[in-house]
Amino acid sequence: MTAIKHDVVALGNAIVDVIGRCSDAFLQKHGAAKGSMRLVDAATIATLYKEMGPAVEISGGSAANTMVGVASFGGRAGFIGKVADDEFGRIFGHDIAAAGVTFATKPAKGGAPTARSLILVTPDGERTMNTFLGVSPELNHGEVDADLVKGAAIVYLEGYLFDQPAAKAAFRQAATLARQAGRKVALTLSDGFCVDRHRAEFLDLIRKEVDILFANEAEITSLYQTKVFDDAARSARADVGIAVLTRSAKGSLILSGDKAVTVTPEPVAKVVDTTGAGDLYAAGFLYGLSQGKPLDQCGRLGSIAAAEIISHIGARPEKSLAKLARDRGI
Repeated sequence: MTAIKHDVVALGNAIVDVIGRCSDAFLQKHGAAKGSMRLVDAATIATLYKEMGPAVEISGGSAANTMVGVASFGGRAGFIGKVADDEFGRIFGHDIAAAGVTFATKPAKGGAPTARSLILVTPDGERTMNTFLGVSPELNHGEVDADLVKGAAIVYLEGYLFDQPAAKAAFRQAATLARQAGRKVALTLSDGFCVDRHRAEFLDLIRKEVDILFANEAEITSLYQTKVFDDAARSARADVGIAVLTRSAKGSLILSGDKAVTVTPEPVAKVVDTTGAGDLYAAGFLYGLSQGKPLDQCGRLGSIAAAEIISHIGARPEKSLAKLARDRGI
């Protein structure tokens, strides 16, 4: 059996986040529904980038954010995602490596550019995402690093990446490699629209390949086509070994067999930016699970990371998550 070299390795969209503040009027002018995530074309992303104010550029994407969180806890994290051989691709590669995450996917030459997401944060802390996926969804099974996957205790799959047939093949290849190596497979549903597009395929993947499922309340009720959270939770419990269901201010619910663990959210003085809250919750939970911690402590680590991330602009920790965990005795 391949030795474990990483605690968690993720497959996901490799996106450069461009994060800036804006007014509600700016969103209305550009037809962006507040709090939403929309996919835009190259022309739209260029217009928004030109007209938005000062911004911070940082490697992003949901699963990439999660891996940076794992690294901040002191975990060994790796990421597989596709960038182009361009300026934004170099920004992504340098930044994620500097955060302590293994990233060795070769950049694509020619074709579509590196993905980017303009994240516009209104004064109330709500974030509106305008994402140009570029080359990112073209990740294919030939780019899955088999040794990296087999050497990870947990392989984490990002639902956002599930649109293209090539990416779906990469998902299934990674899941198969992980299971053959005796590893755990985790999936995040990522977004309600992802669930609407891929409900049947997600359910098939969950029931056959997934050990750990992450979803928020809207995603899990959409997956099981019910308006009642408790009904969706029961279905998830039956379909997967561990279901991790986040509920914003209500905290989170972790289901595993006959266990049901409720985790209260960590207190936050002021919510500044909700970008990445779910990504960082997953980071804490996955890190804890990879270290053999009980489910309640995994949930606490997730809540600690989520609370840190929503207290400032951006989806990257500004404080050491390892220190925050130690300070809370975990």
